[in-house]
Amino acid sequence: MEKASITLTKAHHDLAHSAIKSGEYASLSEVVRDALREWERKRQMRQMELESLREFIREGINSLDNGQKIPFDVEEIKRRGRERLASKDT
Repeated sequence: MEKASITLTKAHHDLAHSAIKSGEYASLSEVVRDALREWERKRQMRQMELESLREFIREGINSLDNGQKIPFDVEEIKRRGRERLASKDT
């Protein structure tokens, strides 16, 4: 393991020490390691989402190159987008 020195805001320091006092973590090192694991997981998820979007874009470009066209309905796209946003709020 590598040793590192970090600087925290008072709010983050208090939050970390509150988690330690409650028994959720044994040390500040555990808090930081857990936060880094979560950060890494989120980065990996973002990368997977980006790759999925890139694949959709490639498929769309290939479809156009092959002469395939899909009707474009802006209002339908907006409606579906609003539905997706609303479902994330619940």
